[in-house]
Amino acid sequence: MEFKDYYKVLGVEPGADDKAIKTAYRKLARKYHPDVSQEAGAEHQFKEVAEAYEVLKNAEKRAEYEELRRHAKHGRPFEAPPGWRPSGGGFADQGGAGPEYSDFFESMFGSAGRSRGPQGSSRSRGRRGQDVEMELPVYLEETLAAEAKKVAFQLPQQGADGRPLPAINKTLNVKIPAGVSDGERIRLKGQGAPGMGGGPNGDLYLIIRLVPHPLFDVEGHNLIITVPLAPWEAALGTKVAVPTLKGKIMLTIAPNSQSGQRLRIKGKGLVNKLGEHGDLYALYKIVMPGRCDEQTQPLWEQLAEKAAFDPRSEWSTRGSNL
Repeated sequence: MEFKDYYKVLGVEPGADDKAIKTAYRKLARKYHPDVSQEAGAEHQFKEVAEAYEVLKNAEKRAEYEELRRHAKHGRPFEAPPGWRPSGGGFADQGGAGPEYSDFFESMFGSAGRSRGPQGSSRSRGRRGQDVEMELPVYLEETLAAEAKKVAFQLPQQGADGRPLPAINKTLNVKIPAGVSDGERIRLKGQGAPGMGGGPNGDLYLIIRLVPHPLFDVEGHNLIITVPLAPWEAALGTKVAVPTLKGKIMLTIAPNSQSGQRLRIKGKGLVNKLGEHGDLYALYKIVMPGRCDEQTQPLWEQLAEKAAFDPRSEWSTRGSNL
């Protein structure tokens, strides 16, 4: 389960007073209200803001939240402190018509005064299932694929008495989101371990691990491929078939190209979260033949004599300035 930083949601400091919290809430509620906002994801943002205000506007619940906040560990799935129980008051009965709250809110505060039946009697919410986290190897080609990736994993489960039961084997078809990066966490709600006593399932968290590619290096959403060139190809120019993640393209190598030179190939990189493609950079690397036989040796000697080229001429020029 992910810890919710309600102060960050409202854009206030942890020490903010009630007035500052209320002012921030009203401003953001107007900004993201689904009836008037044109911003992407406005409905989700509105729910986040409403949830944060629901907790921070109440002194008793805010104190409980501070206790949870002190217990939270950055970068790890959140678990409540041992023996955690909310006070049971402070939230009005929503009658099932309120906003959809996050799993964090429901687990930490949800049963505190909101889960009432028609006669006001408490309903048993059961126990929420365990969150499961696993690493998911992803090939660079899969980040551009339209097809879903099949993911097989195991879910822990417990009996009513708390004793562990055999793990559940499960398979999902997961669409890799555009713009994923190495180490990114993807939450699949309700795909974790099953709940007990009618409680909801936990969540599945996938940690993306981009598999190193034999040809491409990753630089943000750009790709770099090293293009080996023979000395005569670099000197005279040529055309080279260069691999991309979606087939090959013909690249024109200009005469007198240099080792270490980079050529940008627009739109042949990875996709970012906006659906825009990065670029592919071809990095030239001049490669000498592995051996020189009796026929080619004289040709190299003639080239050396006629070219009269000193690749280290700058050394003497710069050395004279020392």
